[in-house]
Amino acid sequence: MTVRIVLPVVLLLASLPAFAQSVPNTPNGARPGNIPGTGQSLPLSNNASNINAGDTRSSIAPRLPSPDVSEDAPPRAYLEAARGALAANHTGQAQEAMERAETRTLDRSVARSRASDASAQPLIRQISDARAALSIGDRGRAIQILDAAIRNPEAG
Repeated sequence: MTVRIVLPVVLLLASLPAFAQSVPNTPNGARPGNIPGTGQSLPLSNNASNINAGDTRSSIAPRLPSPDVSEDAPPRAYLEAARGALAANHTGQAQEAMERAETRTLDRSVARSRASDASAQPLIRQISDARAALSIGDRGRAIQILDAAIRNPEAG
């Protein structure tokens, strides 16, 4: 009786290393069949993270949920989406919406010699401050800052 039970267990244990092997990476570092920056790349997270050094736990930032905003929307639409996400405690989606609002705000024409200069736009400072509040878990403060940013004429 013992031999009948032990043999299947031994065979099962011998096959486990095959399941534990990692999937080989492609030359560009993506998993096979995944193009970087598209689709459902991994790791996934619904929680805000990697905003600044204080809340970074990994060098690989997780993919965050996209806000329900069209790609060509003005920054205000992303800020409103971020505020709604924070109110619903969807911090990852709020972070993604704020980052997209910041990117839309930075779409500007500058001289080539000034392209690497940090923007002095007040809206950029507000978005940065809201992200900083989110990084320390202060959703209430982040919402207050977003409310002011939404009223900012620069938000479009």
